[in-house]
Amino acid sequence: MRLKLALAALALPFAVMPANASLTTGAKAPVFIAKGAVAGKPITVDLKAALKRGPVVLYFFPAAFTSGCNAEAHAFAEALPDFTKAGATVIGMTAGNVDQLEQFSSQYCAGKFAVAAATPEVATGYDVAAKKPDGTVAKFTSRTSYVIAPDGKVLFVHSDPNPADHIRLTLAAVEKYRATHRN
Repeated sequence: MRLKLALAALALPFAVMPANASLTTGAKAPVFIAKGAVAGKPITVDLKAALKRGPVVLYFFPAAFTSGCNAEAHAFAEALPDFTKAGATVIGMTAGNVDQLEQFSSQYCAGKFAVAAATPEVATGYDVAAKKPDGTVAKFTSRTSYVIAPDGKVLFVHSDPNPADHIRLTLAAVEKYRATHRN
């Protein structure tokens, strides 16, 4: 409970108008290739290639090195063994301060999963371009998590500025998918 309250407080700096994820369950997720990092090293993140290995948890966060995003990345890193056991790949994405992703990937993601730069096209395709109260687009993404099936269809969407439930809910969606799609 204490962690949940702390995460809620950390989300307050990003209190912009919430994005209503336009990709709903069953929609086709836009494929992308993006520049990213894992364990401090530059990589290319390819959604299509990741989906060949199983479901993907694609979570968008506002900006690296902000309290809520740091806590969320750390929580995903801590839960990664559970995601891996369920056959899922975790990818984080942001449009905010992408020049810091290499350091963020090693420090807060603990080198355990890739983080990538969301281009304006990716942010628009996933409807995660955060909007200011006046309706203009901010220079960061909203906090939205997707679980995408290997066939590219969206299985689950959770959009909430509070990072507290993203890990638990996406893991539950992956486990539910795996329970019905055992090989």
